[in-house]
Amino acid sequence: MPKESYIQTSIREFKRMKRLADGAFAQVTPEQFFAMPSEHDNSIAVIVKHVGGNLLSRWTDFLTTDGEKSGRNRDSEFEIALADTQQILIEQWESGWAVLFSALEPLADGDLERTVTIRGEPLSVLLAINRQLTHYSYHVGQIVYVAKHYAASSWRSMSIPRGKSAQYNANPAKYVEPTRN
Repeated sequence: MPKESYIQTSIREFKRMKRLADGAFAQVTPEQFFAMPSEHDNSIAVIVKHVGGNLLSRWTDFLTTDGEKSGRNRDSEFEIALADTQQILIEQWESGWAVLFSALEPLADGDLERTVTIRGEPLSVLLAINRQLTHYSYHVGQIVYVAKHYAASSWRSMSIPRGKSAQYNANPAKYVEPTRN
């Protein structure tokens, strides 16, 4: 197996996170997408809106401008407006991820020591990538958890389902998750 660069590893992990979130919110109804599990929780829609806004802010002109863009209104990302349809939020989500991948794909591991800024704080490219990997992982976990809550018994696992670890471990390359009827 050829050695993977850190940039390639990061891109792979960002893509894995995006797939998990996409797979999770594809398993809920539009009503569930906007529903809040409790009064002080975020809906999937809010998390999608926030991550989409963060992606666009952090990764647009990643190497040349502060990652907290002056036009971003972070607080509004936690409020669902009448104009915030599921389609619009998903489009913003997709745009944000496209900007991230466009920013990372041309980089090489030699760029990891370059300096970028987020909210005026200088960070190495390496640290900025790690910061966003952890931030998006946190929110993808929330999306999966909320979607699983709402999907309940219709939830289709996106990893090794309960009770299937031995089957997976016996032959990971050949494992195929059973489909639900």
